[in-house]
Amino acid sequence: MRLSRRITAAAVTAVLACTGLAGIATPATATAPDGPGGQGNVILNLFQWTWDSVAAECTSTIGPAGFGYVQVSPPQETIRGTAWWTSYQPVSYKIESKLGTRAEFAAMVQTCEAAGVGVIVDAVINHTTGADGGSGTGVAGSSYGVDSFPGIYGAADFNDCRSNISNYRDRYQVQNCRLVSLQDLRTGSEYVRGVIAGYLNDLIGLGVSGFRIDAAKHIPAADLAAIKAKLTDPNVYWVQEVIGAAGEPITEGEYVGTGDVHEFDYARTLKSRFDGQIAQLRTIGDGQLPSAQAGVFVDNHDTERNGETMNVTWGAKYILANAFMLAYPYGSPSVYSGYRFTDKDAGAPGATTTSVPDANCSSQSWTCTQRWTEIAGMVGFHNQVDGTALTHWWDDGSNHIAFGRGNQGYVTINNSAAAVTRTYQTSLPAGTYCDVVASKTCAVTYTVSSAGTFTATVPAYGALALHVGARTSGGGTTQGSASFAVNASTVWGQNIRVVGSIPALGSWNPASGVALSSASYPVWRGTVPLPVGTSFEYEYVKVDGAGTVIWESGANRTATVGSSGTVMLNDTWRS
Repeated sequence: MRLSRRITAAAVTAVLACTGLAGIATPATATAPDGPGGQGNVILNLFQWTWDSVAAECTSTIGPAGFGYVQVSPPQETIRGTAWWTSYQPVSYKIESKLGTRAEFAAMVQTCEAAGVGVIVDAVINHTTGADGGSGTGVAGSSYGVDSFPGIYGAADFNDCRSNISNYRDRYQVQNCRLVSLQDLRTGSEYVRGVIAGYLNDLIGLGVSGFRIDAAKHIPAADLAAIKAKLTDPNVYWVQEVIGAAGEPITEGEYVGTGDVHEFDYARTLKSRFDGQIAQLRTIGDGQLPSAQAGVFVDNHDTERNGETMNVTWGAKYILANAFMLAYPYGSPSVYSGYRFTDKDAGAPGATTTSVPDANCSSQSWTCTQRWTEIAGMVGFHNQVDGTALTHWWDDGSNHIAFGRGNQGYVTINNSAAAVTRTYQTSLPAGTYCDVVASKTCAVTYTVSSAGTFTATVPAYGALALHVGARTSGGGTTQGSASFAVNASTVWGQNIRVVGSIPALGSWNPASGVALSSASYPVWRGTVPLPVGTSFEYEYVKVDGAGTVIWESGANRTATVGSSGTVMLNDTWRS
């Protein structure tokens, strides 16, 4: 029988208060926890994807690949226009935007959670649209004007400085004046803090797991702490955009008290080293934020445009940089997926002044990095080795490096124009391993000897990665999935979760179980990535907003992920 299944409602309520029923909570100074499906902390940043396209991608690609979270573009009402930056000029906090309606957003959050993926919202809370924008009507019909946002803000709700920031070495200007003419909110005001917290709480109520705080360095750290304290889940995960630069008075370290902080120097260092010698990456975390508080990335929507970091136009080197980020033990990694452009202001392909078409990965216009074999393979690698130490570092003093992660994985990266053949020393157990960079189907394998060695040829500007979760012999398995479908009637406020005997299903803890989607109600559905050969027990539970848990009756259900890689479970709730 299941272990400790009969947890009391009071105990579950206490657990949910700490973890969040629809999201994952974390101490303010911790890195991103594993996503709702327990499958890792890697964030996928889907820039300017509509809610419908995000939902479909969560089910088809993001969840099965093992991403823990998807970061979405700002969901609130903004000014009209085709440029991407119009998404960062809010006129209200309605969840109605060019990317979809409130109902579509809510459905997307639920669908992604059913796929084991939490949703992180890019939250624009430093400012509204700017003085240069004059007056007009937002994409959802809200009127606005300079100092006039009916029902929300008036002139007294903006800081007294009405000029643009001209000196980034002046703390007062950076945190009180206008960022490129955008109206700077008076975040020291209790009223303004309450309005912002109301917006974030609305999103938490829709099931959002966390936030990326846009332009955080333009908001005093104390103001952000005060806003976060007003949230229904004050420990909700968030990562703050604090772009540090030499000589500036505002530093990333000021913000670690409320959550993670993006470490821009990490991305800058990747660019420098992959344009020079990657052997110097061995100490990339030295002198930067502590690993437990750093959000790391190769590029984002700003830096891919301003040249501050690498971007997709770097080709093979861009892939290698992402592979390194996902393999090296520093920070919480975020993979970026956007679209191709020649005009840096251009909105998503086909964007109009009021809407954006669904993303189309069949088109060359969208980068869709999450579908690349190398990225998907390295996300699985990261999840397998997370928490293990760096071992067996080797480099040639230039552009060929290799290192292990305890006895769980090993990676080698060749940032040179010639193939390299050598024998590598690892701590891996003996066996035959799949190269997860080369193939999603284990088409390329390497045999590790009883001494932990293997010989391989790494192609020019190529990589190779092995981990114990992807083996054809020696006790390992390849990745598969379990798909759940249960016909279950519920009352308003109830949701269905699948809970089971393994960590991926919450280890019989309803608060850590996998939430299923009601999109095809009364059939609730969800998919959980699991290694081939995994056997498990499971049951379904009904959970409401108060934390009350109702277990279905009968003995534990059982299932195994077969050699085909999938197991499809079609069940009916047992009263």
